[in-house]
Amino acid sequence: MRTDDAAPTTAVAEWSVWSTKARVVVTDRSALGEARRLVADQLAAVDAAASRFRDDSELSRLATAGGTPRRVSPLLAELVAVALHAAAASDGDVDPTLGGPLAALGYDRDIALIRYDDRAAAAGSVDDVPEPLAAAGAVVWRAPAWRRIVLDGEWLTVAAGVQLDLGATAKAYAADRCAALVAERLGVGVMVSLGGDLATAGDAPAGGWRVRAQDRPGEPATTVILAAGGALATSSTIGRRWLREGRVLHHVLDPRTCRPADPVWRTVSVAAPSCLAANTASTASLVKGVAAPGWLHALGLPARLVRTDSSVLTVAGWPADEPAASLGAPPTRAAASVQAGPAVAPRERRLAVTAPPRGGRS
Repeated sequence: MRTDDAAPTTAVAEWSVWSTKARVVVTDRSALGEARRLVADQLAAVDAAASRFRDDSELSRLATAGGTPRRVSPLLAELVAVALHAAAASDGDVDPTLGGPLAALGYDRDIALIRYDDRAAAAGSVDDVPEPLAAAGAVVWRAPAWRRIVLDGEWLTVAAGVQLDLGATAKAYAADRCAALVAERLGVGVMVSLGGDLATAGDAPAGGWRVRAQDRPGEPATTVILAAGGALATSSTIGRRWLREGRVLHHVLDPRTCRPADPVWRTVSVAAPSCLAANTASTASLVKGVAAPGWLHALGLPARLVRTDSSVLTVAGWPADEPAASLGAPPTRAAASVQAGPAVAPRERRLAVTAPPRGGRS
């Protein structure tokens, strides 16, 4: 996902984090330095609490608990709580207990450190993944384990043998936290983008926040305008990929099989009042596959789904990739557990796929 070039009255800071780009846009240029510091500090705190790639993270230290309750920091308790909420809201499709299967499939370190070669990848596909596939020993495919996670205040019990992976929800929730903190502390409008997760808070610039929904250069693209407080998330089966025994794997696993979800969709973008809600829906949609459009429509969540042949499907009022349209009717009551209201303002004319990329890569 890309944010469009900032308006003349805004200022932008961008830097690398978590093998993606952090981008902060504020409506007051004088606040940019402090806004960047606030966001960087928040991201560092989330990393120290919840990274599964750091031996010294609080999450990694839970591996020695052996199923006994451990007192955790308020931040980690919060991150686990929102991950469990996402699991419940997605019917278990966004499962925070897949750290073990991901590591066994080779995603055991930062994605930037894992070899991937586009030419070599052409020889394999995610459909070829055997069951099980492991570097040493067998991967034990098991039923989803998120219901076996017990959080009582700041006391957390992780079932023995279960490894948490809070990656998807933690990044989205961090975007929400960062945007809210900057708006509250500095009194400015702000947009925080962490790769495919984008949150806004405070007053929007004149005309709203312009966002270009595109996973990477060459992918189908469109531009929407987010109203103040809106959020957007894009989940992808083509972004975080790696080779394993000649096969191409991606990081979104189906909790029922512990294998990469069938790549029905290249990307799914969802708009919601919070980035956490948007990311929960976009990630779950990759797992739900062909059932995703109906599920999103029932929830009233505006979404844009890109098929494997790069054709685009829009649902629930997301404007089509043609001139026109405003957002459809407000979300149905069925969406209450996932989100609380519409987030995409009337969209602009489509940006051509061949147009020069603008902004940072998601």
